Parts: sequence; structure tokens; C-alpha cells
Amino acid sequence: MSEFVAARGPALLRSAFLLTGDRHLAEDLVQAALVKLAPRWRRVAAGGDPESYVRKILYHEHLNWWKRRGRHVHPSADPPEPAGHPDIADRAVRTILLGQALGRLTAKQRAMIVLRFYEDRSETETARLLGCSVGTVKSQTHRALARLRALEPGLADLLTDTEIPEVAR
Repeated sequence: MSEFVAARGPALLRSAFLLTGDRHLAEDLVQAALVKLAPRWRRVAAGGDPESYVRKILYHEHLNWWKRRGRHVHPSADPPEPAGHPDIADRAVRTILLGQALGRLTAKQRAMIVLRFYEDRSETETARLLGCSVGTVKSQTHRALARLRALEPGLADLLTDTEIPEVAR
């Protein structure tokens, strides 16, 4: 299991960060998923696809955390202009705006966006990982993109139903 964690840990941490929006919470989320995986490791590894299994645990654990803690209110004003750096690249500004907008999605919507666009999973794979139908993936993804457009209208030109720009990666 330690070889798996060494090889795939950074990718799992990146996905967890996109789900939580916080590095420390992401580390906790990955650790919780790996703790749940440990007693089943031999069986899962023998099945041949431990990463899918641990990612499913990761997404479900994230949703469970969100349900237990309830909805969080994230008050925010427009992003402040950084002091002394008036010529910020458009890409950096869009990255910040997109990150803030992702942080204001529900856990399920964020999971859909991360799986579909960051991890480039198919609708079928996403449905299997989250334990829902392909139709649910399609409708939730559509709603999540619409919410992102509403939260950050300046990003509407970037957010289509088929791709999230490289800015989010």
C-alpha cells in the first residue's frame, strides 16, 4: 500500500484540494480515505484498480463531511486588487475567480466538476464513482456550470457545458 500512496498520493491530494479548497482539509480527506482503504487493501489491490476504489472513498467521504458540517457561508466581496501589482495577468485573475466560485458550489456540484473536467472522467465513470445515474451526472454538471456562470459572470465565456479551461487545472 505504501508504494501506491507514494505513487498516487500527490494526484489524490490535488483532487482533494479541489474538493475542499483548503490544503489542510485536503490532507485530512486523503488520510481519512486511506485509513478506510487500509483494512481492505489486499482485496482491492487484487481487484486491479485500487485508485478508482480510493477515489470513490475520497468523494463519498467529502460528501459525508459536508453533510455533517452543514452548509458553510462564505462571505466575500469582490477580490481585492493586490497591492503593488496592478498588472496582474488575466489568467491569474480568472484562476482566482474560478477558485472562489468553485468554493461556493455544493459538495456534490464540486465533485461533478472535479471529476468531469479536472480529472477528465467520462459521464459513465463519474456516475459509477459517485453511485448515481448518468442522467444525474449530466443534470448536476449542467446545474453546476450554470451556477458557476451565475456566481462569476466574468467567467461565463470560459464555462461551456463541455469544458473547464486550463485555468482551473
